[in-house]
Amino acid sequence: MMDISKEQFHEYIDKAFDSLPEPHRSGVKNVAIVIEDEPTEKQRVELSLHCNQTLLGLYQGVPLPERQGRQSLLPDVITLFKLPLLMNSADEEELYQNIRHTLWHEVAHYYGLNHKKIHELEK
Repeated sequence: MMDISKEQFHEYIDKAFDSLPEPHRSGVKNVAIVIEDEPTEKQRVELSLHCNQTLLGLYQGVPLPERQGRQSLLPDVITLFKLPLLMNSADEEELYQNIRHTLWHEVAHYYGLNHKKIHELEK
């Protein structure tokens, strides 16, 4: 498994976020993007992940369409899981692409998009 510094990982996240399509990028408000090594046991249980399943990213919050105009004081959270992303990447370019794909996927959940719509927009 390749290894990169936390700073480089953050740079890839920043670059990936800056590459997201408009208006999706500029519409993201009050969302923290954090890095964790792996999903917690609680997250694995909540998502019904089996021991052989992995998770690259996770959106936690209330999607925009479900807010009915209400704003939360606490930010929504997008977590990117460093170790699974590294394990699924052969080199730094593939790592960047995996980070970008995962970040886009989680941002799309922030907008309330389901998996089918996310995949349609990726084409």
